[in-house]
Amino acid sequence: MYTLYYMTGACSLATQIILREINADFELVNKDSVADFKKLNPVGTVPVLVQGNETYTEGAAIILHLLENHSNKLLPESGPQRKQAIENLLFANATMHPAYSKLFFIAQSMTDSDAKLAALESAAQTINHLWSVVEQKLGDNTFLGGENYSAADILLSVYHTWGQYFPVDIITGPKTTQLIDKVSHLENFKLSQEAEKQA
Repeated sequence: MYTLYYMTGACSLATQIILREINADFELVNKDSVADFKKLNPVGTVPVLVQGNETYTEGAAIILHLLENHSNKLLPESGPQRKQAIENLLFANATMHPAYSKLFFIAQSMTDSDAKLAALESAAQTINHLWSVVEQKLGDNTFLGGENYSAADILLSVYHTWGQYFPVDIITGPKTTQLIDKVSHLENFKLSQEAEKQA
């Protein structure tokens, strides 16, 4: 049994989706309901996953832990496909995620409206470049994992939802748009979004 600490709409949503994909038993706890969340994670961020006496932090590490310990189709067991899947996961977590994080930082820390908009647009250009990289990575495939969606596809689709909060144009190519549409319509994606509203 796992306990997943989350914030609504944050990257912990991807962890919840993956918990559902691997049919794991878990409970959801909103981090804002925890009196001293930093005792769980001194950084103060989600996701945090607890299993018994073990506490796991950092999204990519949590996802790899889950996929290495549960039967799934999200991470190939061996070979170049596994290497590529891990690379795609880290691209999503360590490259795309920070690019989106800049939007949140700018929105929260800047007060001059003109300067803020210029900074947001600059950050959006970086994000759009990264989405063009995703478009190239897809090639003739439906998903980054080939014809089966992977953890990276789930992460990227969650990050894409964040663009709605900012007055900038986030542009994805046709293959990337199709990927995001397919992943965001997965039953476990929709169930996870609903669960965050109710928890």
